[in-house]
Amino acid sequence: MDEVTKNKPEISEFNSVDPAPPMDIDSIPALCITLCNENERMFLRMRALFALRNIGGNDAIDALVKGFSSKSALLKHEIAYVLGQMQDNHAIPALISRLSDLEEEEVVRHEAAEAIGAIGDKTCYDVLEKFLDDESIIVAESCEVSIDLLNWVSSNSFEY
Repeated sequence: MDEVTKNKPEISEFNSVDPAPPMDIDSIPALCITLCNENERMFLRMRALFALRNIGGNDAIDALVKGFSSKSALLKHEIAYVLGQMQDNHAIPALISRLSDLEEEEVVRHEAAEAIGAIGDKTCYDVLEKFLDDESIIVAESCEVSIDLLNWVSSNSFEY
């Protein structure tokens, strides 16, 4: 095996190529500490994030949500993205909080909207609709896409 093949990123169980491989740690508290450590290198924080995603469940989601306190818009965006990948309703309140926070970076708000759509809970329709006229076009369009996704999933047809 040559060097290029050996270090080629693998497709995750979530059918994505992640920007960092997950850590080989299964301790949610230890991963949460790394994720939330503002002094840690972003690559290691991302590795903790993907490990938490792979573990799954409410405790892992709660640890990921703690990362929303980060100063890094990139990290918070990625947290919202993986919460959408996990498709667990337990993440919805935190995602709604990020979407609703008008002081939050628009890239985080947009990803929170898309994650809500990816989870597919029709009870979120009204929340997404509230932001269709958001000042940020990226947020508004993300809510539109998420509403369309919710409608499409519930219609069982390509054109709803």
